Amino acid sequence: MKTDIEIAYEAEAEPITEIASKLGLAYEDISPYGKYMAKIPLNVLKRFEVKENGKLIMVTAVTPTPAGEGKTVTTIGLIQGLGKIGKKVVGALREPSLGPVFGIKGGATGGGRSQVYPMWNIDLHFTGDIHAVSAAHNLLSAVVENHLVKGNELNIDPTRVVLKKTMDMNARELRNVIVGLGGRTVGGIPHESGFLITSASEISAILALSTGYEDLRARLERVVVAYNIEGEPVTAGELGCVGGMMVLLKDAICPNLVQTLEGEPVFVHGFPFANIAHGANSILATRSALKMGDYVVTEAGFASDLGGEKFMDIVCRQSGLSPDCVVLVASVRALMMHGGADLKEAGTMTLDSLRIGLVNLDKHIENMKLYGVPLVVSINRFESDSEEQIGLIRARCTELGVRCVESEAFLKGGEGALELAEAVVEECDSPKNFKFLYEEDATLKSKIETIATKVYGAGTVSYSAAADKALSELEKRGFGKLPVCIAKTQASVTDNAKIKGAPRGWDLNVREVQLSAGAGFVVPICGSMTLMPGLPSLPAAMRMDLMPDGKIVGLK
Repeated sequence: MKTDIEIAYEAEAEPITEIASKLGLAYEDISPYGKYMAKIPLNVLKRFEVKENGKLIMVTAVTPTPAGEGKTVTTIGLIQGLGKIGKKVVGALREPSLGPVFGIKGGATGGGRSQVYPMWNIDLHFTGDIHAVSAAHNLLSAVVENHLVKGNELNIDPTRVVLKKTMDMNARELRNVIVGLGGRTVGGIPHESGFLITSASEISAILALSTGYEDLRARLERVVVAYNIEGEPVTAGELGCVGGMMVLLKDAICPNLVQTLEGEPVFVHGFPFANIAHGANSILATRSALKMGDYVVTEAGFASDLGGEKFMDIVCRQSGLSPDCVVLVASVRALMMHGGADLKEAGTMTLDSLRIGLVNLDKHIENMKLYGVPLVVSINRFESDSEEQIGLIRARCTELGVRCVESEAFLKGGEGALELAEAVVEECDSPKNFKFLYEEDATLKSKIETIATKVYGAGTVSYSAAADKALSELEKRGFGKLPVCIAKTQASVTDNAKIKGAPRGWDLNVREVQLSAGAGFVVPICGSMTLMPGLPSLPAAMRMDLMPDGKIVGLK
Protein backbone atom coordinates (compact mmCIF):
# COMPACT_ATOMS: atom_id res chain seq x y z
CA MET A 1 0.00 0.00 0.00
CA LYS A 2 1.12 3.55 -0.65
CA THR A 3 2.36 5.72 2.19
CA ASP A 4 0.02 8.15 3.94
CA ILE A 5 1.56 11.17 2.27
CA GLU A 6 1.48 9.53 -1.18
CA ILE A 7 -2.24 8.87 -0.72
CA ALA A 8 -2.75 12.47 0.40
CA TYR A 9 -0.86 13.93 -2.57
CA GLU A 10 -3.04 11.92 -4.97
CA ALA A 11 -6.32 12.97 -3.33
CA GLU A 12 -8.80 15.02 -5.36
CA ALA A 13 -9.57 17.57 -2.67
CA GLU A 14 -12.28 20.18 -2.98
CA PRO A 15 -11.51 23.91 -2.65
CA ILE A 16 -12.11 25.10 0.89
CA THR A 17 -14.90 27.36 -0.41
CA GLU A 18 -16.84 24.22 -1.39
CA ILE A 19 -16.28 22.64 2.02
CA ALA A 20 -17.43 25.87 3.69
CA SER A 21 -20.59 25.94 1.58
CA LYS A 22 -21.56 22.53 3.02
CA LEU A 23 -21.75 24.29 6.40
CA GLY A 24 -23.77 27.23 5.11
CA LEU A 25 -20.76 29.54 4.83
CA ALA A 26 -20.17 31.89 1.91
CA TYR A 27 -16.77 32.95 0.58
CA GLU A 28 -16.94 36.23 2.51
CA ASP A 29 -17.54 34.27 5.74
CA ILE A 30 -14.14 32.58 5.72
CA SER A 31 -10.50 33.66 5.85
CA PRO A 32 -8.69 31.30 3.44
CA TYR A 33 -5.15 30.07 4.12
CA GLY A 34 -4.38 28.95 0.60
CA LYS A 35 -6.73 26.76 -1.45
CA TYR A 36 -7.57 24.07 1.11
CA MET A 37 -7.59 25.64 4.58
CA ALA A 38 -9.46 28.52 6.19
CA LYS A 39 -10.24 30.18 9.49
CA ILE A 40 -13.78 31.05 10.50
CA PRO A 41 -14.05 34.46 12.27
CA LEU A 42 -15.86 34.47 15.60
CA ASN A 43 -18.49 36.96 14.43
CA VAL A 44 -19.49 34.51 11.68
CA LEU A 45 -19.83 31.64 14.17
CA LYS A 46 -22.17 33.76 16.31
CA ARG A 47 -24.79 33.61 13.55
CA PHE A 48 -25.24 29.89 14.17
CA GLU A 49 -25.79 30.08 17.93
CA VAL A 50 -29.59 30.00 17.59
CA LYS A 51 -29.53 26.59 15.87
CA GLU A 52 -30.10 23.33 17.75
CA ASN A 53 -27.16 21.10 18.56
CA GLY A 54 -26.47 17.92 16.65
CA LYS A 55 -25.36 14.66 18.25
CA LEU A 56 -21.88 14.54 19.79
CA ILE A 57 -19.68 11.43 19.49
CA MET A 58 -16.44 11.24 21.50
CA VAL A 59 -13.75 8.76 20.43
CA THR A 60 -11.25 7.35 22.92
CA ALA A 61 -9.11 4.21 23.07
CA VAL A 62 -7.31 1.52 25.03
CA THR A 63 -3.87 2.34 26.45
CA PRO A 64 -1.46 3.29 23.62
CA THR A 65 1.25 0.86 22.51
CA PRO A 66 3.84 0.86 19.70
CA ALA A 67 1.50 -1.56 17.87
CA GLY A 68 -0.90 1.29 17.14
CA GLU A 69 -4.54 1.54 18.17
CA GLY A 70 -5.71 3.69 15.26
CA LYS A 71 -7.83 6.14 17.25
CA THR A 72 -7.45 9.08 14.85
CA VAL A 73 -7.81 6.80 11.81
CA THR A 74 -11.03 5.43 13.30
CA THR A 75 -12.26 8.93 14.16
CA ILE A 76 -11.74 10.22 10.63
CA GLY A 77 -13.05 6.96 9.14
CA LEU A 78 -16.22 7.37 11.24
CA ILE A 79 -16.66 10.93 9.95
CA GLN A 80 -16.40 9.60 6.40
CA GLY A 81 -18.63 6.61 7.19
CA LEU A 82 -21.37 8.87 8.52
CA GLY A 83 -21.10 10.87 5.32
CA LYS A 84 -21.44 7.66 3.28
CA ILE A 85 -24.75 6.81 4.96
CA GLY A 86 -26.11 10.26 4.19
CA LYS A 87 -25.62 12.04 7.50
CA LYS A 88 -24.62 15.70 7.75
CA VAL A 89 -21.43 15.26 9.74
CA VAL A 90 -18.69 17.61 10.95
CA GLY A 91 -15.43 16.59 12.58
CA ALA A 92 -13.71 18.43 15.45
CA LEU A 93 -10.08 17.44 16.05
CA ARG A 94 -6.92 18.80 17.68
CA GLU A 95 -3.98 20.28 15.81
CA PRO A 96 -0.70 18.31 15.71
CA SER A 97 2.36 19.56 17.63
CA LEU A 98 5.74 19.67 15.90
CA GLY A 99 7.32 17.89 18.88
CA PRO A 100 5.57 14.54 18.30
CA VAL A 101 5.60 15.01 14.50
CA PHE A 102 9.40 15.08 14.50
CA GLY A 103 9.75 12.86 17.58
CA ILE A 104 8.37 9.39 18.19
CA LYS A 105 4.64 9.63 17.49
CA GLY A 106 4.59 11.15 14.02
CA GLY A 107 1.73 13.26 12.68
CA ALA A 108 -1.82 13.40 13.98
CA THR A 109 -3.89 13.59 10.81
CA GLY A 110 -5.01 9.97 10.48
CA GLY A 111 -3.61 7.55 7.93
CA GLY A 112 -4.28 5.43 4.88
CA ARG A 113 -7.67 6.29 3.36
CA SER A 114 -8.84 8.08 6.49
CA GLN A 115 -6.98 11.37 6.74
CA VAL A 116 -7.63 15.08 7.06
CA TYR A 117 -6.31 17.12 4.14
CA PRO A 118 -3.78 18.61 3.45
CA MET A 119 -1.88 16.49 6.00
CA TRP A 120 1.53 18.04 5.28
CA ASN A 121 0.32 21.54 6.11
CA ILE A 122 -1.78 20.46 9.11
CA ASP A 123 1.09 18.39 10.58
CA LEU A 124 3.58 21.22 10.15
CA HIS A 125 2.93 24.94 10.68
CA PHE A 126 -0.76 24.82 9.67
CA THR A 127 -2.27 28.30 10.24
CA GLY A 128 0.30 29.29 12.86
CA ASP A 129 -1.87 28.77 15.96
CA ILE A 130 0.79 26.96 17.99
CA HIS A 131 3.40 29.57 17.12
CA ALA A 132 0.99 32.29 18.25
CA VAL A 133 0.53 30.56 21.61
CA SER A 134 4.30 30.17 21.98
CA ALA A 135 4.73 33.88 21.27
CA ALA A 136 2.02 34.92 23.74
CA HIS A 137 3.44 32.67 26.46
CA ASN A 138 6.99 33.91 25.92
CA LEU A 139 5.83 37.54 25.83
CA LEU A 140 4.35 37.00 29.28
CA SER A 141 7.57 35.34 30.44
CA ALA A 142 9.68 38.20 29.08
CA VAL A 143 7.47 40.74 30.89
CA VAL A 144 7.90 38.84 34.16
CA GLU A 145 11.70 38.85 33.78
CA ASN A 146 11.69 42.52 32.81
CA HIS A 147 9.54 43.38 35.83
CA LEU A 148 12.13 41.78 38.13
CA VAL A 149 14.81 44.07 36.76
CA LYS A 150 12.80 47.28 36.36
CA GLY A 151 11.86 47.94 39.98
CA ASN A 152 9.85 44.81 40.85
CA GLU A 153 6.87 46.81 42.14
CA LEU A 154 4.91 43.60 42.72
CA ASN A 155 7.68 42.25 44.99
CA ILE A 156 7.99 39.03 42.99
CA ASP A 157 10.21 36.44 44.65
CA PRO A 158 12.72 35.40 41.93
CA THR A 159 12.89 31.92 43.45
CA ARG A 160 9.13 31.51 42.98
CA VAL A 161 8.64 32.44 39.33
CA VAL A 162 6.46 29.51 38.23
CA LEU A 163 5.97 30.55 34.60
CA LYS A 164 8.56 28.82 32.42
CA LYS A 165 9.39 29.35 28.75
CA THR A 166 7.87 27.34 25.92
CA MET A 167 8.63 26.01 22.44
CA ASP A 168 6.91 23.61 20.04
CA MET A 169 9.68 21.02 19.89
CA ASN A 170 10.95 18.12 21.98
CA ALA A 171 14.08 19.42 23.77
CA ARG A 172 14.92 17.57 26.98
CA GLU A 173 18.10 19.63 27.44
CA LEU A 174 15.90 22.68 28.17
CA ARG A 175 13.74 21.12 30.88
CA ASN A 176 15.74 22.84 33.62
CA VAL A 177 17.86 25.94 32.98
CA ILE A 178 19.30 28.98 34.77
CA VAL A 179 18.23 32.31 33.28
CA GLY A 180 19.37 35.87 33.91
CA LEU A 181 23.13 35.23 33.79
CA GLY A 182 25.42 38.13 32.96
CA GLY A 183 24.39 40.63 35.63
CA ARG A 184 21.31 42.79 36.10
CA THR A 185 21.99 45.10 33.14
CA VAL A 186 22.77 42.25 30.72
CA GLY A 187 20.83 39.16 31.75
CA GLY A 188 18.52 40.23 34.55
CA ILE A 189 17.99 38.42 37.84
CA PRO A 190 19.51 34.90 37.86
CA HIS A 191 17.06 32.17 38.86
CA GLU A 192 15.99 28.64 37.96
CA SER A 193 13.58 28.21 35.06
CA GLY A 194 13.00 25.80 32.22
CA PHE A 195 11.02 25.04 29.08
CA LEU A 196 7.85 23.09 28.48
CA ILE A 197 6.43 22.09 25.12
CA THR A 198 3.79 24.56 23.90
CA SER A 199 0.96 22.02 23.89
CA ALA A 200 1.59 21.46 27.62
CA SER A 201 1.34 25.15 28.44
CA GLU A 202 -1.56 26.72 30.28
CA ILE A 203 -2.12 29.18 27.44
CA SER A 204 -2.61 26.24 25.08
CA ALA A 205 -5.32 24.93 27.41
CA ILE A 206 -6.82 28.40 27.76
CA LEU A 207 -7.09 28.84 23.99
CA ALA A 208 -8.91 25.50 23.69
CA LEU A 209 -11.31 26.21 26.57
CA SER A 210 -12.15 29.85 25.78
CA THR A 211 -15.56 30.66 24.36
CA GLY A 212 -14.67 34.03 22.82
CA TYR A 213 -12.41 37.05 23.08
CA GLU A 214 -13.69 38.27 26.45
CA ASP A 215 -13.47 34.82 28.00
CA LEU A 216 -9.94 34.49 26.60
CA ARG A 217 -8.95 37.84 28.15
CA ALA A 218 -10.42 36.94 31.54
CA ARG A 219 -8.63 33.59 31.58
CA LEU A 220 -5.28 35.13 30.59
CA GLU A 221 -5.61 37.70 33.38
CA ARG A 222 -5.99 34.86 35.93
CA VAL A 223 -2.77 33.06 34.96
CA VAL A 224 -0.50 32.83 38.02
CA VAL A 225 3.06 33.64 36.92
CA ALA A 226 4.87 33.86 40.27
CA TYR A 227 4.50 34.44 44.01
CA ASN A 228 5.60 37.56 45.87
CA ILE A 229 7.83 37.66 48.95
CA GLU A 230 4.72 37.32 51.17
CA GLY A 231 3.77 34.13 49.31
CA GLU A 232 0.77 35.67 47.51
CA PRO A 233 0.15 34.81 43.83
CA VAL A 234 1.03 37.32 41.10
CA THR A 235 -1.11 37.15 37.96
CA ALA A 236 -0.66 38.10 34.32
CA GLY A 237 -3.41 40.68 34.79
CA GLU A 238 -1.33 42.51 37.40
CA LEU A 239 1.61 42.73 34.98
CA GLY A 240 -0.46 44.62 32.40
CA CYS A 241 0.55 42.68 29.27
CA VAL A 242 -2.64 40.71 28.60
CA GLY A 243 -3.60 43.18 25.84
CA GLY A 244 -0.39 42.32 23.99
CA MET A 245 -1.10 38.62 24.41
CA MET A 246 -4.61 39.12 23.04
CA VAL A 247 -3.16 40.76 19.94
CA LEU A 248 -0.93 37.74 19.35
CA LEU A 249 -3.86 35.34 19.81
CA LYS A 250 -6.52 37.26 17.85
CA ASP A 251 -6.50 34.85 14.89
CA ALA A 252 -5.41 31.73 16.76
CA ILE A 253 -8.72 31.62 18.65
CA CYS A 254 -10.66 31.33 15.38
CA PRO A 255 -11.34 27.68 14.37
CA ASN A 256 -9.61 26.20 11.33
CA LEU A 257 -11.64 24.44 8.63
CA VAL A 258 -10.24 21.60 6.49
CA GLN A 259 -11.66 18.37 5.00
CA THR A 260 -11.29 14.59 5.03
CA LEU A 261 -10.03 12.75 1.95
CA GLU A 262 -13.70 12.17 1.11
CA GLY A 263 -14.71 15.82 1.40
CA GLU A 264 -16.35 15.91 4.82
CA PRO A 265 -15.78 19.20 6.73
CA VAL A 266 -13.54 19.07 9.80
CA PHE A 267 -12.58 21.73 12.30
CA VAL A 268 -8.97 21.20 13.41
CA HIS A 269 -8.40 23.61 16.27
CA GLY A 270 -6.68 23.54 19.65
CA PHE A 271 -3.76 21.36 20.69
CA PRO A 272 -3.45 20.65 24.43
CA PHE A 273 -1.72 17.35 25.26
CA ALA A 274 -3.85 14.78 27.11
CA ASN A 275 -1.08 13.36 29.30
CA ILE A 276 -0.41 16.85 30.72
CA ALA A 277 -3.28 19.20 29.82
CA HIS A 278 -6.90 18.24 29.07
CA GLY A 279 -6.35 16.76 25.59
CA ALA A 280 -9.33 18.01 23.59
CA ASN A 281 -9.86 20.31 20.62
CA SER A 282 -11.33 23.75 21.23
CA ILE A 283 -14.75 24.25 22.76
CA LEU A 284 -15.39 26.87 20.06
CA ALA A 285 -14.82 24.29 17.31
CA THR A 286 -17.00 21.65 18.96
CA ARG A 287 -19.84 24.07 19.70
CA SER A 288 -19.72 25.45 16.15
CA ALA A 289 -19.66 21.97 14.63
CA LEU A 290 -22.72 21.00 16.70
CA LYS A 291 -24.63 23.98 15.26
CA MET A 292 -23.57 23.20 11.67
CA GLY A 293 -23.92 19.41 11.57
CA ASP A 294 -26.36 16.72 12.67
CA TYR A 295 -23.49 14.53 13.91
CA VAL A 296 -20.18 15.73 15.31
CA VAL A 297 -17.23 13.40 15.87
CA THR A 298 -14.49 14.52 18.23
CA GLU A 299 -11.51 12.73 19.74
CA ALA A 300 -10.00 12.79 23.23
CA GLY A 301 -6.23 12.39 23.48
CA PHE A 302 -4.63 9.05 24.38
CA ALA A 303 -6.82 6.57 26.29
CA SER A 304 -9.94 6.75 28.44
CA ASP A 305 -7.90 7.26 31.62
CA LEU A 306 -6.43 10.50 30.24
CA GLY A 307 -8.26 12.30 27.43
CA GLY A 308 -11.48 10.38 28.00
CA GLU A 309 -11.73 11.23 31.70
CA LYS A 310 -10.60 14.82 31.14
CA PHE A 311 -13.13 15.33 28.35
CA MET A 312 -15.93 14.21 30.64
CA ASP A 313 -14.84 15.90 33.86
CA ILE A 314 -13.23 19.10 32.53
CA VAL A 315 -14.42 19.87 28.99
CA CYS A 316 -18.03 18.85 29.60
CA ARG A 317 -18.07 20.67 32.94
CA GLN A 318 -16.77 23.91 31.41
CA SER A 319 -18.70 23.76 28.11
CA GLY A 320 -22.05 22.43 29.28
CA LEU A 321 -21.86 19.73 26.58
CA SER A 322 -21.90 15.95 26.95
CA PRO A 323 -21.45 13.18 24.37
CA ASP A 324 -24.40 11.19 23.05
CA CYS A 325 -22.15 8.23 22.32
CA VAL A 326 -18.59 7.14 23.12
CA VAL A 327 -16.49 5.04 20.73
CA LEU A 328 -13.68 3.04 22.34
CA VAL A 329 -11.00 1.98 19.84
CA ALA A 330 -8.98 -1.21 20.31
CA SER A 331 -6.77 -3.35 18.12
CA VAL A 332 -5.75 -7.00 18.34
CA ARG A 333 -2.07 -6.14 18.28
CA ALA A 334 -2.30 -3.51 21.01
CA LEU A 335 -4.18 -5.87 23.33
CA MET A 336 -1.60 -8.57 22.65
CA MET A 337 1.10 -6.19 23.83
CA HIS A 338 -0.89 -5.61 27.02
CA GLY A 339 -0.79 -9.37 27.41
CA GLY A 340 3.01 -9.48 27.27
CA ALA A 341 3.64 -9.80 23.52
CA ASP A 342 6.58 -8.12 21.80
CA LEU A 343 6.13 -6.66 18.31
CA LYS A 344 9.72 -7.59 17.47
CA GLU A 345 9.08 -11.27 18.26
CA ALA A 346 6.30 -12.64 16.07
CA GLY A 347 6.08 -15.79 18.16
CA THR A 348 4.79 -13.83 21.13
CA MET A 349 1.80 -12.39 19.22
CA THR A 350 -0.49 -15.22 20.22
CA LEU A 351 -4.11 -15.86 21.12
CA ASP A 352 -2.99 -16.39 24.72
CA SER A 353 -1.36 -12.95 24.86
CA LEU A 354 -4.59 -11.48 23.48
CA ARG A 355 -6.63 -13.25 26.18
CA ILE A 356 -4.37 -11.83 28.89
CA GLY A 357 -4.36 -8.37 27.32
CA LEU A 358 -8.15 -8.13 27.24
CA VAL A 359 -7.92 -6.88 30.82
CA ASN A 360 -6.84 -3.50 29.41
CA LEU A 361 -9.96 -3.33 27.24
CA ASP A 362 -12.05 -4.33 30.25
CA LYS A 363 -10.68 -1.39 32.26
CA HIS A 364 -11.39 1.19 29.59
CA ILE A 365 -14.92 -0.13 29.10
CA GLU A 366 -15.40 0.11 32.85
CA ASN A 367 -14.07 3.69 32.80
CA MET A 368 -16.46 4.92 30.13
CA LYS A 369 -19.45 3.20 31.73
CA LEU A 370 -18.88 5.42 34.79
CA TYR A 371 -20.29 8.41 32.86
CA GLY A 372 -23.65 6.93 31.81
CA VAL A 373 -23.21 7.41 28.04
CA PRO A 374 -23.93 4.76 25.34
CA LEU A 375 -20.72 2.96 24.33
CA VAL A 376 -19.47 1.21 21.17
CA VAL A 377 -16.19 -0.70 20.96
CA SER A 378 -14.57 -0.40 17.55
CA ILE A 379 -11.90 -2.94 16.58
CA ASN A 380 -9.40 -1.29 14.26
CA ARG A 381 -8.77 -4.28 12.00
CA PHE A 382 -5.33 -5.02 10.56
CA GLU A 383 -4.74 -7.38 7.61
CA SER A 384 -2.92 -9.78 9.96
CA ASP A 385 -5.91 -10.16 12.30
CA SER A 386 -7.67 -13.54 12.23
CA GLU A 387 -11.37 -14.23 12.67
CA GLU A 388 -10.56 -16.13 15.87
CA GLN A 389 -8.77 -13.08 17.31
CA ILE A 390 -11.57 -10.71 16.35
CA GLY A 391 -14.10 -13.18 17.71
CA LEU A 392 -12.35 -13.26 21.08
CA ILE A 393 -12.71 -9.47 21.44
CA ARG A 394 -16.32 -9.55 20.30
CA ALA A 395 -17.13 -12.29 22.80
CA ARG A 396 -15.59 -10.29 25.66
CA CYS A 397 -17.64 -7.23 24.71
CA THR A 398 -20.80 -9.36 24.64
CA GLU A 399 -19.98 -10.61 28.16
CA LEU A 400 -19.66 -6.99 29.31
CA GLY A 401 -22.86 -5.90 27.58
CA VAL A 402 -21.16 -3.57 25.10
CA ARG A 403 -21.78 -3.31 21.38
CA CYS A 404 -18.72 -4.22 19.30
CA VAL A 405 -18.03 -3.55 15.61
CA GLU A 406 -15.08 -3.73 13.23
CA SER A 407 -13.52 -0.86 11.30
CA GLU A 408 -11.32 -1.08 8.21
CA ALA A 409 -11.14 2.67 7.76
CA PHE A 410 -7.38 2.68 7.17
CA LEU A 411 -7.64 0.54 4.03
CA LYS A 412 -11.13 1.47 2.83
CA GLY A 413 -11.91 4.94 4.17
CA GLY A 414 -15.59 5.59 4.82
CA GLU A 415 -16.62 2.28 3.23
CA GLY A 416 -14.60 0.50 5.89
CA ALA A 417 -16.44 2.31 8.69
CA LEU A 418 -20.05 1.76 7.63
CA GLU A 419 -20.76 -0.78 10.39
CA LEU A 420 -19.32 1.65 12.93
CA ALA A 421 -21.31 4.57 11.52
CA GLU A 422 -24.61 2.65 11.65
CA ALA A 423 -23.92 1.51 15.22
CA VAL A 424 -23.09 5.04 16.37
CA VAL A 425 -26.27 6.49 14.84
CA GLU A 426 -28.35 3.90 16.68
CA GLU A 427 -26.55 4.40 19.99
CA CYS A 428 -26.89 8.19 19.75
CA ASP A 429 -30.66 7.66 20.00
CA SER A 430 -30.32 5.49 23.11
CA PRO A 431 -31.05 7.01 26.52
CA LYS A 432 -28.09 8.51 28.35
CA ASN A 433 -27.64 9.38 31.98
CA PHE A 434 -24.53 11.54 31.87
CA LYS A 435 -22.85 12.26 35.19
CA PHE A 436 -19.50 13.59 36.35
CA LEU A 437 -17.10 11.37 38.24
CA TYR A 438 -16.85 13.74 41.20
CA GLU A 439 -18.67 16.74 42.62
CA GLU A 440 -17.29 20.27 42.41
CA ASP A 441 -17.42 20.64 46.20
CA ALA A 442 -15.18 17.63 46.88
CA THR A 443 -11.68 18.42 48.14
CA LEU A 444 -8.77 18.36 45.69
CA LYS A 445 -7.38 15.23 47.34
CA SER A 446 -10.76 13.54 47.11
CA LYS A 447 -10.94 14.35 43.38
CA ILE A 448 -7.44 12.96 42.78
CA GLU A 449 -8.20 9.83 44.77
CA THR A 450 -11.53 9.28 43.01
CA ILE A 451 -9.83 9.35 39.59
CA ALA A 452 -6.94 7.22 40.85
CA THR A 453 -9.12 4.47 42.29
CA LYS A 454 -12.07 4.46 39.89
CA VAL A 455 -10.33 5.24 36.57
CA TYR A 456 -6.72 4.15 37.02
CA GLY A 457 -7.36 1.16 39.30
CA ALA A 458 -5.02 2.40 42.03
CA GLY A 459 -5.54 1.31 45.61
CA THR A 460 -3.92 4.29 47.30
CA VAL A 461 -2.47 7.73 46.55
CA SER A 462 0.72 9.05 48.12
CA TYR A 463 1.82 12.69 48.08
CA SER A 464 5.27 14.22 48.32
CA ALA A 465 5.67 16.83 51.03
CA ALA A 466 5.71 19.55 48.36
CA ALA A 467 2.53 18.24 46.74
CA ASP A 468 0.75 17.92 50.08
CA LYS A 469 1.65 21.51 50.99
CA ALA A 470 0.61 22.84 47.57
CA LEU A 471 -2.80 21.19 47.78
CA SER A 472 -3.41 22.65 51.24
CA GLU A 473 -2.43 26.14 50.06
CA LEU A 474 -4.68 25.90 46.99
CA GLU A 475 -7.64 24.91 49.15
CA LYS A 476 -6.98 27.87 51.46
CA ARG A 477 -6.76 30.29 48.52
CA GLY A 478 -10.16 29.23 47.18
CA PHE A 479 -9.09 26.96 44.32
CA GLY A 480 -10.51 23.81 45.88
CA LYS A 481 -13.62 23.78 43.68
CA LEU A 482 -11.59 23.45 40.47
CA PRO A 483 -11.44 20.10 38.66
CA VAL A 484 -8.14 18.23 38.60
CA CYS A 485 -6.19 17.53 35.41
CA ILE A 486 -3.77 14.74 36.30
CA ALA A 487 -0.48 14.62 34.41
CA LYS A 488 0.83 11.08 34.07
CA THR A 489 2.27 8.71 31.50
CA GLN A 490 0.03 7.78 28.59
CA ALA A 491 1.75 4.40 28.16
CA SER A 492 0.04 2.78 31.14
CA VAL A 493 -3.09 3.11 33.24
CA THR A 494 -0.60 3.38 36.13
CA ASP A 495 2.01 6.11 36.68
CA ASN A 496 4.76 3.75 35.45
CA ALA A 497 5.13 3.62 31.65
CA LYS A 498 6.60 0.11 31.75
CA ILE A 499 3.52 -1.53 33.28
CA LYS A 500 1.02 -2.92 30.75
CA GLY A 501 -2.40 -4.45 31.17
CA ALA A 502 -4.55 -3.01 33.97
CA PRO A 503 -3.18 -3.78 37.43
CA ARG A 504 -5.25 -3.08 40.54
CA GLY A 505 -4.37 -1.85 43.98
CA TRP A 506 -1.12 -0.01 43.23
CA ASP A 507 -0.05 3.37 44.67
CA LEU A 508 -0.32 6.57 42.60
CA ASN A 509 2.52 8.94 43.47
CA VAL A 510 1.74 12.68 43.26
CA ARG A 511 5.11 14.39 43.32
CA GLU A 512 4.15 17.96 42.42
CA VAL A 513 1.03 20.13 42.03
CA GLN A 514 0.63 23.13 39.75
CA LEU A 515 -2.20 25.64 39.39
CA SER A 516 -3.69 26.54 36.00
CA ALA A 517 -6.05 29.24 37.26
CA GLY A 518 -6.76 30.62 33.79
CA ALA A 519 -7.55 27.22 32.31
CA GLY A 520 -9.61 26.47 35.38
CA PHE A 521 -8.00 23.33 36.79
CA VAL A 522 -5.34 22.05 39.17
CA VAL A 523 -2.55 19.86 37.76
CA PRO A 524 -1.20 17.03 39.97
CA ILE A 525 1.99 15.70 38.33
CA CYS A 526 2.50 11.99 38.92
CA GLY A 527 5.37 9.53 38.71
CA SER A 528 8.23 10.63 36.46
CA MET A 529 6.03 12.65 34.09
CA THR A 530 7.77 15.65 32.50
CA LEU A 531 6.21 18.67 30.76
CA MET A 532 8.91 18.71 28.05
CA PRO A 533 9.23 15.47 26.05
CA GLY A 534 12.57 14.23 24.72
CA LEU A 535 13.44 12.77 21.34
CA PRO A 536 13.75 8.98 20.84
CA SER A 537 16.94 7.25 19.66
CA LEU A 538 15.70 7.54 16.07
CA PRO A 539 13.48 10.62 15.74
CA ALA A 540 10.81 10.69 13.04
CA ALA A 541 12.63 13.73 11.65
CA MET A 542 15.40 11.42 10.43
CA ARG A 543 13.14 9.80 7.82
CA MET A 544 11.79 13.08 6.37
CA ASP A 545 13.05 15.09 3.42
CA LEU A 546 12.00 17.64 0.80
CA MET A 547 12.29 16.53 -2.82
CA PRO A 548 13.42 18.78 -5.72
CA ASP A 549 9.77 19.04 -6.88
CA GLY A 550 8.80 20.52 -3.51
CA LYS A 551 7.05 17.42 -2.21
CA ILE A 552 7.68 16.06 1.30
CA VAL A 553 8.56 12.41 1.91
CA GLY A 554 8.63 10.47 5.17
CA LEU A 555 5.88 12.42 6.95
CA LYS A 556 3.15 10.26 8.45
